[in-house]
Amino acid sequence: MPNNIILASKSKVRKEILQKNNIACDVEPSNIDEDMVKESLLNENASPEIISKNLAELKASKISSKIHDKIVLGADSVIDLGGELISKPTNRKEALLILKKLNGREHNLISSVCISKNGSMIWNYTDKATLKMLNFTDKELQDYLAKISDSALYAYNVYQIEGEGRKLFSEIVGDEDTIMGLPIKKIKEYLKNIE
Repeated sequence: MPNNIILASKSKVRKEILQKNNIACDVEPSNIDEDMVKESLLNENASPEIISKNLAELKASKISSKIHDKIVLGADSVIDLGGELISKPTNRKEALLILKKLNGREHNLISSVCISKNGSMIWNYTDKATLKMLNFTDKELQDYLAKISDSALYAYNVYQIEGEGRKLFSEIVGDEDTIMGLPIKKIKEYLKNIE
């Protein structure tokens, strides 16, 4: 397993998952314009899964083309609500609108990872979890949001699955690390096999 990788992401959650799994990493955010990429891909009728894969690859490739001979990990997560792409909220008003959309419905959370070296993708993986949200009143959703800090709200899509967010769902099928944005088991399997 490489002794140090580069995480092409500002995500504190992803960094924590890597550290908990004894994978040392340096953080080098890619700073790609995700909204522009999403808009372009949506105009081409790309599925949420394709968008997630493309963003993960773009992040990893951008950093790995600048930093040679290092393993670079890019990742991206999106919510797929019946084919509609739902992105992370940028403010509390958006967060409430997203929760109202998800309310009482089933959706998929898709997490993609890409590993690049010297500007080229050498491995990628996409995983999906299915979550069914309970029915809540608008007031209950507002009360839930009031309990979540800004940093947590913007880091974890709109729910903190390892905290308060678990109470939002009647059913969760899939890997919790995938829901948090990094399917770590598959990453570890891959990293074990490379120098």
